Amino acid sequence: MGYFLLYESMLDCVLWARDKYLNKKTGKMLPDRAQMYIAAIEDHEYMGEKKEYWDNVYGFDMKIMSGSLFKDPMVDTVPANAVMSDSCCILDVDLVNMK
Repeated sequence: MGYFLLYESMLDCVLWARDKYLNKKTGKMLPDRAQMYIAAIEDHEYMGEKKEYWDNVYGFDMKIMSGSLFKDPMVDTVPANAVMSDSCCILDVDLVNMK
């Protein structure tokens, strides 16, 4: 359904396709539910790699670019020991019935 469920407006496309093509009486939609969870992580090594990259980009000091590195959502895999909190559902949508 796209990157981070809501990013790139992919959910809108899925709902449009549902309304256009799904038979309301006999059709099944899979997945029929989408959930988004959040958890706190700490990964000093990963953060360091991303920030240090901008220190020397082909010989140019581009540190100014590192200020906005972590403002957009990221999809990535982190080791289990980097998770520092319980996860919490922040969005739970019924894809069959939502408008």
